[in-house]
Amino acid sequence: MSNESVRPAATEFSNPNLRVMYSQEVIAARIAELGREIAADYAGKELVLVGVLKGSCVFLADLMRAIDLPLTIDFMSVSSYKDGTVSSGDVEILKDLSNPIRGKHVLVVEDIVDTGLTLTRLLEILGSRGADSIRLATFLDKPEPRIKKDLKIDYIGFTIPNEFVVGYGLDAAGRYRNLPFIGVVIDPSVI
Repeated sequence: MSNESVRPAATEFSNPNLRVMYSQEVIAARIAELGREIAADYAGKELVLVGVLKGSCVFLADLMRAIDLPLTIDFMSVSSYKDGTVSSGDVEILKDLSNPIRGKHVLVVEDIVDTGLTLTRLLEILGSRGADSIRLATFLDKPEPRIKKDLKIDYIGFTIPNEFVVGYGLDAAGRYRNLPFIGVVIDPSVI
């Protein structure tokens, strides 16, 4: 047996192919700020948070606990990628809302906004359903690839450069959603 120290194997949370962009503590502090802002803006109103699955589930769970108001939640699942890796902007609803939003104030909660194509179409669809207001909150805003420049984002957790990020609900081939931080993938070929 050698006297050399044995290096512990990398875990999912200490993956050497990831560089931490935002730590768990920084994320928690920012979400607390967003929660206070949203609570002030919606005081006295009936608020419905609509999470866009799957990526928004972690952000939505933490955000709703930071909003000191009576509120309800609902979920939608949409696809605009068909069989490709680039959004077509043609939205297919895979899971629709469970309850009507007519007469309510809706805050759509998304994990990341990049091109804006899918969200623009989703907001149009929801806008036809009689809500009193519809606004958008995103955990991450990646404006560099934005095609829909007129997409209004009302609440932004963090604005990031055009890097491949995972964690805190965001995935790469279904993996990394459970990371408690946002990480930049150093070598995307080693997912």
